[in-house]
Amino acid sequence: MSTAQSTPEVDQPRSKSVLKWVLVIALVTFLGGTRFGYDQGVIAGALKGIEGSFRVGNFAQEVITSWVTLGALIAALVAGIAADRFGRRPVLLAAGLLFLAGTIIQSITPGLEILLAGRLVAGFGIGFASVIAPLYAAEMAPKRIRGRIVSTYQLGITFGIFLAYLVSDLYDSAEWRMMFLLAAVPGVLLIIGILAVPESARWLVKMGRTKEARESLEKVTEPADVEKELSDVEAEVNAEAAEGSASWSEVFSPRVRKALIVGVGLAIFQQITGINAIIYYADKIFASAGLVSTESQTTATLYCVGLTNVLATFIAVAYIDRFGRRPLLLIGLVGMFVSLCAVALGFASQSTSDTGAGASIVGIITMVGLVVCIASFAFSLGPVVWTIISEIYPARVRGKAVSLATAANWGAAFLVAQFFLTLTSGIGESATFFLFAAICVLGFIFVWRYVPETRGRSLEEIQEMWNTGGSIKSWDETAPKP
Repeated sequence: MSTAQSTPEVDQPRSKSVLKWVLVIALVTFLGGTRFGYDQGVIAGALKGIEGSFRVGNFAQEVITSWVTLGALIAALVAGIAADRFGRRPVLLAAGLLFLAGTIIQSITPGLEILLAGRLVAGFGIGFASVIAPLYAAEMAPKRIRGRIVSTYQLGITFGIFLAYLVSDLYDSAEWRMMFLLAAVPGVLLIIGILAVPESARWLVKMGRTKEARESLEKVTEPADVEKELSDVEAEVNAEAAEGSASWSEVFSPRVRKALIVGVGLAIFQQITGINAIIYYADKIFASAGLVSTESQTTATLYCVGLTNVLATFIAVAYIDRFGRRPLLLIGLVGMFVSLCAVALGFASQSTSDTGAGASIVGIITMVGLVVCIASFAFSLGPVVWTIISEIYPARVRGKAVSLATAANWGAAFLVAQFFLTLTSGIGESATFFLFAAICVLGFIFVWRYVPETRGRSLEEIQEMWNTGGSIKSWDETAPKP
């Protein structure tokens, strides 16, 4: 198969039927992210009420918060294997059911132990969804808009966080059970959506179900392109079948190693560049800008953090298939570096008398840095990483490789959450944020040297390019022009 490229179209599918199915798949992907984001954001508002109900200390609060991440890490490791064996839809459906079960358990829990079990179950759902939702979207979406469709997963995450902040603003912390229960709404909608969409054509071909694969492709592919798309998928699957079933050792083989480094590297950089830390310190930054009351800080978090996160993600959805993955990543990392330096300088410049004494110039600059950092992440490392992870691996090992990259992401998230307070108490807030800024520089170098542009390429063409060397220079020479 030739790697020659024509200029890709990034407009919407021409057929109304195709557009309908693509939008449904995008909606399912979005709902998977929404349920994830809501659970990530609601715990901040619910934790005070939980503390009052069960008289838990700081350590127990950390466990309550982190067990979702632990469950997600465990589920992510097995999600790809399950998706390769049973299909993408059944695993997504399992994620939806686990979301619903975790929601119910958390909302009716009589004590701390049951609450932790509910958090862990919800984490399993998040782990399954974080692997399979972007993977399914990448396999089903037309190549010219694949980035946009996969990016709806991160858009859903940011929207879910915003909803959680809104619920926390509307409800008193004593109503934490209702906060958890409201998560059932996107959970039920996700289950309904999964039941409506077709199975991945690539998985169906791999299982020898060619007729069903054609029917699946007919829903998301223009009629004139169905047979060619099916032929490309069959050729790829047949070539893989001749080599036998894939094992974990093949995921680490030289043939896959470059793609594995790119995916795992991006997954780790997404977490260690400080986005969660800057959100964690949002209230302190808002206080330095003169917002001293809890109510004003909550409102500022809702709009400055939650709404900025959602709106900036639309930039990626709109332009990821026009400008490409690499430009968004590089620009975003530059924005994060500058803004993290501003936050670090703000902390270094603040004195005890500044805090709570009204708005200061340094505090306002620091708050602007916070907003710019969130926006820079939201259109770059947030959505683009999930897109690239879902499209760069050969289909033969895609499920296992995506699982590994996603598990690395959750592992990095767990470590940041576990040691962030220790780091700040050891070297101070300012030095911590300067460290995150330095990591952004390393991330920029990593993207510049190792991350290829995948815009406008089919998954089969991406695999062939890895087989022929996968150097950045060779990819750039044949890259479609914006």
